[in-house]
Amino acid sequence: MDITRKSKKKKLVKEGGKDEKRGVCYLGRIPPRMDPSTLRQMLSQFGEIQRVYLTPQDHSAQVHNIRAGKFQRQNFSEGWVEFSDKRVAKRVANMLNGEQIGGRKRSSFYYDLWNIKYLSKFKWDDLTEEIAYKKATREQKLALEISAAKRERDFYLSKVDKSRALSCIEERLKKKQKVEEDPGLKQKAKEDSGLKQKAEEDPENKPDLPVSQPKREVIRRFRQKTPVADNAAEIRPQLSKDILAGVFGGS
Repeated sequence: MDITRKSKKKKLVKEGGKDEKRGVCYLGRIPPRMDPSTLRQMLSQFGEIQRVYLTPQDHSAQVHNIRAGKFQRQNFSEGWVEFSDKRVAKRVANMLNGEQIGGRKRSSFYYDLWNIKYLSKFKWDDLTEEIAYKKATREQKLALEISAAKRERDFYLSKVDKSRALSCIEERLKKKQKVEEDPGLKQKAKEDSGLKQKAEEDPENKPDLPVSQPKREVIRRFRQKTPVADNAAEIRPQLSKDILAGVFGGS
């Protein structure tokens, strides 16, 4: 364990010594269509580069460029480049500042100028702290804006509910005033209220309320045969005995 701790400590001391030798250059303007890889490729010919960071362009500016019909690729506003040797960083800044970027003539930033400056006694850790602080500030501002928007929404909804309640009260007052002014409507309202009260007190004896007219039923009638009486045998006419004797040859 002691050996590993000592090795880690030595490694940190070496890296700290290397950080003391490194230098950081600041770019105040990044030409359109230039990305970190292109910038690293262009500046690495002057010396060894450790890290490159470019700040993305503001969202509002990007939206403005899109609406204006400009190139929709991600653009950057400013950047930092860390060289392995601070002397190289200082020399590059003094040599390139205000000069034409050049490169390929077909590139979109061929005629742009370098805006680069060496930052004395500035370390990369300072940059990371500044970026973290800006990010926290931006998130805090966004949270405040969201909470303010929620409060406005709740206030608006409460006012809408209150206005609806007031409008209902005004309508009831208008109806009441209209009934009081017209005696016929007043009497009718009293009768309706009395009928309603009776119906609530005695649900079996409900007053005749206007109902919809029932549908007319169609009744089919068929021709019926007259039924045979129970004393049909008694009512049936009988033949006399003389007629029967004449027919059957009886004496």
